[in-house]
Amino acid sequence: MRLLLTGGCGFIGSAVVRYLIRHRDATIINVDKMSYAASEDALEEARGHARHVLIHADITDAAAMQQVFATHQPDAVMHLAAETHVDRSIDGPGPFVQTNVVGTFVLLEAARAYWAGLDPARRAAFRFHHVSTDEVFGALEVNDPPFTETTPYDPRSPYSASKAASDHLVRAWWHTYGLPTFVTNTTNNYGPWQFPEKLIPLVTLNALEGKSLPVYGDGSNQRDWLFVDDHAEALVLALERAEPGATLAIGAQQPRSNLQVVKSICAALDRLQPDPAGPRERLIHFVTDRPGHDFRYEIDPARAHSALDWRAPHDFDRGLQRTVEWYVNNRAWWDRIRAGRYAGQRLGTAAPLQPVAAA
Repeated sequence: MRLLLTGGCGFIGSAVVRYLIRHRDATIINVDKMSYAASEDALEEARGHARHVLIHADITDAAAMQQVFATHQPDAVMHLAAETHVDRSIDGPGPFVQTNVVGTFVLLEAARAYWAGLDPARRAAFRFHHVSTDEVFGALEVNDPPFTETTPYDPRSPYSASKAASDHLVRAWWHTYGLPTFVTNTTNNYGPWQFPEKLIPLVTLNALEGKSLPVYGDGSNQRDWLFVDDHAEALVLALERAEPGATLAIGAQQPRSNLQVVKSICAALDRLQPDPAGPRERLIHFVTDRPGHDFRYEIDPARAHSALDWRAPHDFDRGLQRTVEWYVNNRAWWDRIRAGRYAGQRLGTAAPLQPVAAA
């Protein structure tokens, strides 16, 4: 298989690249504009591998996307490229609309034109896999049932609204033009190589250095957490098994409050590298909540379990331990980000911690 993967140097995209190199015989055409959160280092052994081609291009560039399809003749598309950080979308929604909505439209049109020219067998086998988030469904209260594939859309932030719009475009291209698309929605991902503006790496690095751990509100906001390598496996299985027009909600059924996550990180670091000043929970303090902060996200992945014959291998405690250990052992990577590439100015400050977006 020749897979066109957008955003393959991002957090989830790089995990998919690594999984494919290790577990499949696929060739990956990795299209990434290399924005602030992208990292070629995260490709690990895929960097320079004969089955991996990295193309620096923006998905909003129609001519570039048409050229990618014409040159590399992919059998499928997995579309992960997106702006994902909720706080950034509140501060400046324009790039989210441009990348997530316009970029998805441009990619769909390039894919449709290419697909129309394929021979019948390749047309029938072609897939366009759009990777989205559970945030498009809005927010849950304490006793609400988890999101499913049929939950009505109710996005609450510029980020989630832009992802909802892209989901609707993808489904419309299936219903209107017959382009064989499908959508997966996932919950909060965590793991190695995540950019340090997100909750788990941000807390880990600040706690490691004895810095303040500010938490929004009272820390009771809940998210359902999925280890990124587990998600990568599920995404590849979906690409291989999902039918056109399908929607699959992918999750691990491991909800935690933000405060539980922060305390778990502190405990993991206390085991790995005890702080002479005392347990790191002493660093936690609460700050004014973020505007429009959704209370709870959680996915019911029953349909994905059945369709993919898949369950998330990592429980949260084991996945978090692996993640914290990775950040402890890879200081050179995140030091470079903080020294020269980090645009958010949150690391090492008292800025509030934010819940993690899914992509």
